[in-house]
Amino acid sequence: MGTSVSYLTNLYAGSSATGSGSLLATLYGFAGSTSNSTGQNPVAALASAEQGEAQDIKSTAAQPAVKRAVDAFTAGVASAKTVQQLLANPAVMQVLMTANGLADQIPYTALAQKTLQSNVNDPKSLANTLTDTRWKPMVQTYDFANKGLAVLRQPSVISTLANAYAEVTWRNSLDATTPGLSNALTFRKEASTITSVDQILGDPIMRDVVTTALGIPQEIAFQPLQAQEKAISTRLDITKFKDPKFVESFVQRYLVTANTNAANTTAAPDLISLAVQSRSLVV
Repeated sequence: MGTSVSYLTNLYAGSSATGSGSLLATLYGFAGSTSNSTGQNPVAALASAEQGEAQDIKSTAAQPAVKRAVDAFTAGVASAKTVQQLLANPAVMQVLMTANGLADQIPYTALAQKTLQSNVNDPKSLANTLTDTRWKPMVQTYDFANKGLAVLRQPSVISTLANAYAEVTWRNSLDATTPGLSNALTFRKEASTITSVDQILGDPIMRDVVTTALGIPQEIAFQPLQAQEKAISTRLDITKFKDPKFVESFVQRYLVTANTNAANTTAAPDLISLAVQSRSLVV
């Protein structure tokens, strides 16, 4: 037992006596401090978050602010007469967009309303032409253009959205102590669905995890699309994301790097988000 504990300590955490980094940090070439604000190694924080995920999400769902948001969403869905009225309700959009991983797009009201009402069966619709790949699955799921409010009003769908809203809220709270932990959890669940480099570039979370883990500078977002594709494809075989063991090591590498970067840099404008946002608005 003592040998096992010693091994895990060396793997996940640096020595307080020597100030050395974790074994993972050394293996990946990221020396220096990789502890979060609580002193916990980011890889250990990932394991801890996964272990307590179900209970933590349940606790988050019971928080007054979350309950109020979900209740307002449910009431908004029930009272809406048209899709236009539904999507014009801020309380509805707060939960709907957040639960579908598009919380960062909530301020762009006109774009959101127009995209969600577009017909996914039309190759020229916004759902099919925006470079942000998160929109199309959402439009397909609710299909407001062809099915109106029918899908969203299903009790099972409302329940799923409420649970997803609580989960996203919980994940976002993790970043306060361990930078990138929310993205790491999301990426682990979605990595096996990756089929192209463009899918990575079109999803802010996938983009952040992959470029950070590979050490690709954020400024690559200002380069032509072909250059961005090459920067990833020459460094990564995306078919490996079908292998859970590879995904695990890749996510750990991302977390170590993200926390090292956070420890070694001061806050600065998120240029990559601005760049991705500008690309998403080009129709």
